[in-house]
Amino acid sequence: MKRKRALASSSVAVGFVSGIVSGLARSGVEAAVFLEHAGIATSALGDPQARIPVARYAALYRLIIDALDDEGFGLFSRPLRRGSFEFLCRGALSAATLDEALDRIARFLRIVLDEFEVEVKRARDAAVLVVTQERPLPVGEAGRVFAFEWLLRMIHGLAAWLVGQPLALDEAAFPYPPPPHAAEYELVFAPRCSFDARRLEARFPAAALDLPIRRDEAALKAFLADAPAGITTLYRRDRAVALRVRDALRAALPRTRTLPEIAAALFLSPRTLHRRLEDEGTSLQAIRDALRRDLASEWLTKTRRPINRIAAALGFADASSFYRAFATWTGRGPRDFRRRFQR
Repeated sequence: MKRKRALASSSVAVGFVSGIVSGLARSGVEAAVFLEHAGIATSALGDPQARIPVARYAALYRLIIDALDDEGFGLFSRPLRRGSFEFLCRGALSAATLDEALDRIARFLRIVLDEFEVEVKRARDAAVLVVTQERPLPVGEAGRVFAFEWLLRMIHGLAAWLVGQPLALDEAAFPYPPPPHAAEYELVFAPRCSFDARRLEARFPAAALDLPIRRDEAALKAFLADAPAGITTLYRRDRAVALRVRDALRAALPRTRTLPEIAAALFLSPRTLHRRLEDEGTSLQAIRDALRRDLASEWLTKTRRPINRIAAALGFADASSFYRAFATWTGRGPRDFRRRFQR
């Protein structure tokens, strides 16, 4: 339960929202209708600094799929009718190893997607998931970027579920310039991301290809209740320690817990905790800042709590310190942020 609460309190950059709604125009549907039902301010799309709670983003994800009967969000020349993801899962479920499962996934996607070709290659001690665009997409650049993002998260998330353990990507290269939300890629995809590549390439240890498939029909039923949205809208699953640290920090608010205190609560030495966070591409200060930013954004837009009380609840010594920090995080002062985004 702790892990789910941590994810639910997280937020995503608005760039992911711009991408997911970019295919709606082809269906003659107003994006504002879906945004309103998901609890997302339409004005947020025009502000590259805006952030959206993960829960609202997941709600938007499901609303679009249900309304269009398209698990591809209107991004592709042919819709992926509801049930496509289930058939993809069932096709991979009976594979013996991840290597075989990924091959089946690639073959299935070749059938249903005209624009992309997916393959997995071995390169020395690394496995490389390759996604090549074969034809133009019927949407703009924001939709094209999101199509690559979605496809990688979907394949990666399904692969990790099939083997029953986190499957960390070592690095990923994307075939487009850095989007406005590129800073988020480290949290979503891999600790090392690059851009302007010829095709999408995501690397992970080759040994993972030999992992056995550990899921069965009973597990699939529970999995499908929250998929595909559940595996394609959240941050990297290999950041388990970071999520536990975030939980510990939130539980202690407004008190600020030190690294030794958190390490003791997690039954780790401070040195081990520091190393684990480094391995996950983050730090105690980065997690603390992200937590404060997300909570501040939520309280400013969803409540009328005075700003000085928000600052105190987040552990700031005074309101001026909070003002400086919030402006650094979002590019706006808290009053301006509240005026623009409060619903």
